[in-house]
Amino acid sequence: MPSIDPHLNPNSSVAPDTVAAFFDVDNTLVRGASLYLLARKLHERRFFQFREILWFALKQLRFAARGEHLGDIHQIRDRALMMVRGIPVSEIEKIGNEIYDEYIEPKLWAGSVAIARQHRTVGREVWLVTATPLEVANVISDRLELTGALGTVVASEDGFYTGSLSSPILHAAEKAQAVRTLAKARGISLSKSWAYSDSYNDVPLLEAVGHPVCINPDARLRAYAKRRGWQVYDFRTGQRAAKLGLKTAGVLGALWAARRSILRRSGS
Repeated sequence: MPSIDPHLNPNSSVAPDTVAAFFDVDNTLVRGASLYLLARKLHERRFFQFREILWFALKQLRFAARGEHLGDIHQIRDRALMMVRGIPVSEIEKIGNEIYDEYIEPKLWAGSVAIARQHRTVGREVWLVTATPLEVANVISDRLELTGALGTVVASEDGFYTGSLSSPILHAAEKAQAVRTLAKARGISLSKSWAYSDSYNDVPLLEAVGHPVCINPDARLRAYAKRRGWQVYDFRTGQRAAKLGLKTAGVLGALWAARRSILRRSGS
């Protein structure tokens, strides 16, 4: 089932009052930050230096410790755009499949996947809504047999990335706007639809639908959900254990990258 970029398919036609479920990706569907996983794979392909993967690893640690932060998102965006400039689009699409097989599939939250598949079983559309580049988001959607993905669209020319964005990074209020645009194009009733996220930054997305649900929420979202009476699922073994586990995973990732870099240098 193909993933769909609403910017490329603005006139998609389906029956009115279609019901959908919208899923954030990082820490909602997948443990950790998917953009870090992309950076890690690009480093393996020697598209950039070790200091870059170390920088991303440190951002991964901060993300694990405190959740999403708008300043970090913008820094990561700018650094990533600079790094992918001149890389063939086809290469990122290929890397997306490798990332899924090696890193993303083992990090999927089984509970979140089960919820997404339950929506599909009863005939609802299921869309990923993420700041992750669309090429990677599409792979996740395809492998999980979802309806499609909304992701950040990086500009390209003649098959190569230009180092700029075609539209704003899909984060916070931009997610809600993208969902509204998709709903209008596909006849989706947002008042009958669901949205799932772990981050307080996604409150605009959650408030855009009739059934907001928090999965593995950060502290601010958990408190907000309690005040609003929203449903909460937590697939972690506890807040303290979850933070420790995510931090450990980030540290191990950084050490892994360092080891690979040292081995390559010693072998050259």
